[in-house]
Amino acid sequence: MLNVRTQILFTLFFLVSFYPQSQSLLGPRVENAPEWDQLFIRNNGWFGGDGIFAIPLDGKEHIPAKDDTETLFIFSDTMIGKFEGQNLQRDEFSMIHNSVALLQGSNPVNEKIKFYWPQKDNGAAQSIFVPNTPNAGSDDYYWLGDGFVNIDHDSTLYIFAYRIIDLHDGVYPFQQVGVSLIAIPKGDQPPFKEQRQLDTPFFTQTELNGAQTSFGAAIYVNTASAGAPNPDGYIYVYAIRGVEKELLVARIQPQNFTKFEQWRFWNGQRWDESIASAAPITKYVSNEMSVSSLPDGRLILAYQFMTANPEIAVQQGASPIGPFHPMKKIWRTQEAGVDLDFFTYNAKAHPHLSPPGSLLISYNVNSFDFWNDILNKPNLYRPRFIQLKLD
Repeated sequence: MLNVRTQILFTLFFLVSFYPQSQSLLGPRVENAPEWDQLFIRNNGWFGGDGIFAIPLDGKEHIPAKDDTETLFIFSDTMIGKFEGQNLQRDEFSMIHNSVALLQGSNPVNEKIKFYWPQKDNGAAQSIFVPNTPNAGSDDYYWLGDGFVNIDHDSTLYIFAYRIIDLHDGVYPFQQVGVSLIAIPKGDQPPFKEQRQLDTPFFTQTELNGAQTSFGAAIYVNTASAGAPNPDGYIYVYAIRGVEKELLVARIQPQNFTKFEQWRFWNGQRWDESIASAAPITKYVSNEMSVSSLPDGRLILAYQFMTANPEIAVQQGASPIGPFHPMKKIWRTQEAGVDLDFFTYNAKAHPHLSPPGSLLISYNVNSFDFWNDILNKPNLYRPRFIQLKLD
């Protein structure tokens, strides 16, 4: 099994299989974004992947992209190959664990995007980020979390990376074992040969019930340089905990980002130095999600309900720690109702790529019978997009 970021996906099987066709749950305020869908329908080289965090390389997280803005898309498990027609042959593709793409400007123009992954001497594709920290095992690989450019310090590009191992048997044949931080210096280009990797203390697992806490699900850069409407000078990093998908938050000043002992965790009343004290600010979110600003200074969370439910939800809040209004389900994905095996997951917004008055949101599509379904539906495993109209 691949790309299933949570141990509850199988328990959600019946939820994700019987929903009707895609529809807005708020009437005309949400619509498909087919021009963005089309950008990722490809049959040569990169032709599928999940994850798709979008990072403005100028660090202007809250400012609309311009013609000269460069956006880094980061993907987790990625399909590489070449095919013609409507079907794939098993010898026409391979899977790697992560890849990236660079988009020039703010519009989904095919000529403005380029995908990157390294190749071995024999031409075989390989992952662009491979674990090499002291804690990494020889069989570990990375799924990628959120990232940002630290323009208030030294413009290093930071990306959270989840260390994963395959178990090869059992109901859940994979396991997360840690969270790393990838640091890419300013000016380094794909395949990022100057990257550094750091082990972090931002992954925990409770012995009593096995509940995991993993930071890197979303980042909110609340600085004036990034264009935040109410900047306080901190970077907020979000975590997901346990089967109820509780949302936790930590913060750190830009110049201290890699001084992990200086991170502080919101305990519901104050900022605490212990990760164990972190208290949920909401729950039922997804393992990958987004925290974005609205023009009036409020924040909006965008996520897939419980990671892999067909419904995409948003919540509005007063600050990076809330309080947040109750969730509002805005969209029901059609793919989950097309085939018994299909499911959708990990919705998130991309504010700097959003048209004025809208919020561009992506989500991922996968199958419980992936290796068979991908042969008949080569473009199944790619992001889909919707636009949420903002009041």
